[in-house]
Amino acid sequence: MMKHFFISEHSGELFDTRVENWSSHPLRLNYKKHHRKIKTVEDLKATLRAGAYGWPGGYQMYFTTWCGGALSFKSARENFRNIADSIQTDCNDGWRVIGCDINYEDSNLYCDDSGERIPPAYGDDIPEKNDDIGKYGPLASEF
Repeated sequence: MMKHFFISEHSGELFDTRVENWSSHPLRLNYKKHHRKIKTVEDLKATLRAGAYGWPGGYQMYFTTWCGGALSFKSARENFRNIADSIQTDCNDGWRVIGCDINYEDSNLYCDDSGERIPPAYGDDIPEKNDDIGKYGPLASEF
């Protein structure tokens, strides 16, 4: 980013400091900010720009979809076009992101696209062992 640009950590607005009275004339209002509720593609972009870790605390964040799925920031970036299209068309196809949150205590939360584990902020960082599921999923013993 060019040196004359300034991003407010408080509001997420982008400013050009070369402009006279720059602090009262943001270039973009919704540039870099975590949005708990994502209603527009602009909210999605701002949240992606804000990064995968929340502040304060540095807790890892993830996206939630309309159907209850979880997506890592990496998967959201890789599938941005699908997600943006679903948000714009209000399509409930599994890609429509509706929010961003912190995984506080679920040690078994995984990205529904990549399978990447999303570690919890608190509690045990080691996934719980579930003898009922087995190595290859709940139905593996039936094959």
